[in-house]
Amino acid sequence: MRTYVIKRLLLAIPTIVGAVTLVFFAIHLAPGDPAALFIPPDLPSNQTAEAYAQIRAQYGFDQPLPVQYARYLQRVAQLDFGQSLRQKTNVMDDLLRRIPNTFQLGFVALLLSVLVGVTLGVFSAVNRGSWLDNATMFGALFGVSMPSFWFALMLILVFSVMLPLLPPSGFDGPIYSWQGLSHLILPAVVLGLGGAGGLARYTRSSMLEVINNDYVRTARAKGLRDTAVIVRHALRNALIPLATILGLSFGQILSGTVIVETVFAWPGIGRYLVSAINGRDFPAVQASVLLVALSFVFANLSTDLLLVYIDPRIRYE
Repeated sequence: MRTYVIKRLLLAIPTIVGAVTLVFFAIHLAPGDPAALFIPPDLPSNQTAEAYAQIRAQYGFDQPLPVQYARYLQRVAQLDFGQSLRQKTNVMDDLLRRIPNTFQLGFVALLLSVLVGVTLGVFSAVNRGSWLDNATMFGALFGVSMPSFWFALMLILVFSVMLPLLPPSGFDGPIYSWQGLSHLILPAVVLGLGGAGGLARYTRSSMLEVINNDYVRTARAKGLRDTAVIVRHALRNALIPLATILGLSFGQILSGTVIVETVFAWPGIGRYLVSAINGRDFPAVQASVLLVALSFVFANLSTDLLLVYIDPRIRYE
């Protein structure tokens, strides 16, 4: 197991470097020059060129692109993401303030997605071919196809405007307080139900593959209750392929935070990334994407380790 973990961590390094490289060159190839954003609009024309040159030299934009890339890799290796071009703050400090907010939202959304998705998938598989099965799968298809920004606006309209039960946006502390939980409910529901639809479909397919196997029929023949047969025998084996889907669901939730945090004004990494992209804030964009890439890598690694626990037949050398 230890050897396998070390190998996976070593294989993750090229993935991370590739993500950093792709983001660095992609944002530099985008149209526009961030140095131009710092030129005061009322500056006389005879001073504009000099101010422009000073700004480019100050932030290193006057250097060749390979030199900028090499310096960036050196800073990243030291966990130094530089200073935000617009906010004039340390990017690492900005991310550290927002990471708990995003992962708090992502954890609750993933928990909701798993509980709803797996429950509906099992319910649909047990009632295969019935109107309950069809209704459940239609709801799952709706959840997969539904745009998250539209669903967010509909929830705000219903629960914040028509029925003023929950705040429409913002952040007000940790989830163990009612103020914090009330602000978390709507964005977590948007993220969680979006992933629950796909998870329900995968759970149903996986359950249908194992529900008629010999060991399930043997368990029923022994007189076990249907609940025990489904949960202890069928569901445990159906979770083996689902563990991989959970890793992908975590990635989908992280990517979904970009839209959801913006709609609900949630002070997390997603909203920080959108603001950085709009302002062409190179250091903030690169650091945010790198953090998301790291989250993907460790989510996949955790999924592989979870498979070992779920299926004792799996052994890694």
